[in-house]
Amino acid sequence: MSANTIVRAELEDPTRNMALANLATLLKDQSTRALDVIAGSGALHASGGQLILRDTVPQLGADGVTMTAGTYAINSTATGQLAEKLTIPQAYLRRLGQDHPDLFDANVNGWLSCTDKRFLVRALRTRPNPNNAPDAPFNARIAGLNEALGGGVDGTVRAFLSDSYSRIDHLDVLVAALDGVKQSGEQVVVEGCDLTEQRMYVRVTAPGVQAMAPSLLKNYRSPFDSRPGSELPVVWGGFVMRNSETGGGAFSIEPRLTVRVCRNGMVMEQSVLRKTHLGARYAGGEGIVTWSAETLSKSLELITSQARDAVRAYLDPEYVARMVRQLEAISDKPVEDVDKTLKVVASKFKFSDSQQDSILAHFIRGADLSAGGVMHAITSTAQTLDADTAYEMESVAVQAMQLAAATN
Repeated sequence: MSANTIVRAELEDPTRNMALANLATLLKDQSTRALDVIAGSGALHASGGQLILRDTVPQLGADGVTMTAGTYAINSTATGQLAEKLTIPQAYLRRLGQDHPDLFDANVNGWLSCTDKRFLVRALRTRPNPNNAPDAPFNARIAGLNEALGGGVDGTVRAFLSDSYSRIDHLDVLVAALDGVKQSGEQVVVEGCDLTEQRMYVRVTAPGVQAMAPSLLKNYRSPFDSRPGSELPVVWGGFVMRNSETGGGAFSIEPRLTVRVCRNGMVMEQSVLRKTHLGARYAGGEGIVTWSAETLSKSLELITSQARDAVRAYLDPEYVARMVRQLEAISDKPVEDVDKTLKVVASKFKFSDSQQDSILAHFIRGADLSAGGVMHAITSTAQTLDADTAYEMESVAVQAMQLAAATN
């Protein structure tokens, strides 16, 4: 692989490594189109591979405004959750949705008729002119469906959840968490933001909270521009904030170290602050949900407090220095059998064939033939992949280094 082919993912994905202002704009736009519905099995059904939701689209008639049924596309995340709730194999239902919508309808409607449960259906309404929207890449698919179905698609279902799911949306989380950081008084930089179907990620660094890491970086070169780590052997303290609006896990703040020379990030999992999304069952009736401001306010107060705690814990110079010393204690263990070591690591962490190829290429480009080099190769590879995969790789990179050291 040549230097020109190792590039960071944001060059291809506009929602990868966004600036904070762009993320805020996108979230504000989505919040105006958000639609949450508590629906019993009798209030929804599948048709043509889409989901029909009763009483979700206002229509002006001679007698005033009435609520009518809406037709919604179903994204991959929601399809998987729908399958889980109805005990249908996920891969099977996804295939039916793509290739056999009639069988998709038969399976979904058949199993809906066998349950009397209530669900929280989270959707985004379609914008009248999606091509001019901040999230145009996401809405392009919906625009195509609108044209194919004569304009009949009213939005997209992005989550199909239990009615005990406690909503903590990205925009609210972002404002509350950044308020907590501001209250701490620490000088930080938002390194980058990601938004996927499942999660939001906000990576924060504190260039003023750093540790020298000469042993960790003495033999390493950035695979992106070949700059030697020995010229800039600095690691910054920081953390990553993560949230899901669609059932993809709790809100969390986790410590993250950033290698300055290449922006590789390692999520340190020793301590994690989390706020779960499971709460009391929604007490209201079926239909469009109006969330309790009081309940949301309590959750956001906790998130603000957690952000302050994260700054104190993760941006402590002594903490950052201690984490770097732990990494350096084993990072220089030589990798004598590269092929064997990378296969053991790939097997343990279930890296795909393409991910293994990329890690090998980054390992060679990084020129650090040590256990630390394996960690660097995984974290630099993470920068070239989608946000969800990148987070997973950054979260196992330190464990992979430990395994590489033990294998040789």
